[in-house]
Amino acid sequence: MLSKALQKRILALDNKKQRKESGLFVAEGGKTVLDLMAAGIALDKLIATTEWLKEHRLDPETEVIEVSNEEMRRISFQQAPQGVMGIFHQPQYEADYTTPERELCLALDNVQDPGNLGTIVRIADWFGIENIFCSVGTADIYNPKTIQATMGAIGRIKVHYVNLPEFLESIKEKAPLYGTFLDGENIYNKELKGNGLIIMGNEGNGISKECSRNITERLFIPNYPSGRETSESLNVSVATAIICSEFRRRG
Repeated sequence: MLSKALQKRILALDNKKQRKESGLFVAEGGKTVLDLMAAGIALDKLIATTEWLKEHRLDPETEVIEVSNEEMRRISFQQAPQGVMGIFHQPQYEADYTTPERELCLALDNVQDPGNLGTIVRIADWFGIENIFCSVGTADIYNPKTIQATMGAIGRIKVHYVNLPEFLESIKEKAPLYGTFLDGENIYNKELKGNGLIIMGNEGNGISKECSRNITERLFIPNYPSGRETSESLNVSVATAIICSEFRRRG
């Protein structure tokens, strides 16, 4: 049975301020919820329909609130609810600012769209990149739309919010800083290292001036064939996938 108080509490988690104050976030869908549980993300409550519970075996100690399909529709942030919702505690990670000296990491400079952010987290997970450093102006990782787009990858990726220009300034002498620019060097001809930071910019404005002044390696993803009139730019998550793939292809 879903109480009105709990329904109000869940719907409030669509608000960033409420998420920050409560330290909670919402995840929906069987794969996402079960992946987060398997990753050890602390579960506050599991809410599921009778039909979903009949098809899945859970740890008997899991606190479950059984609801009707209509009740699930009232609290879901999706147009087509998938029968299960998890309310999770936001994990607390201490950022290790020396990580790019040892391994490949991502940095996001004011990426605004929750779907793009979630997709980038999923891409990072696919390519074995475990740390993402975000500017304070980047979308909130715990937005329900972002969590949905990660498809459970958020359980394996550490996302840190930092003063990005200051962070880049502090490590530019210690690790390569890669960014994409129209005047950059063809990524397929450029020497790429196995460590460092790949900086991806805002959907409309690219990498900010404050960040770009610290970037040491300027990259360009060429269109095909060269000189052909094409779209003005690539979606930031698509560009991220191309860049990460090329880094990993080099080994």
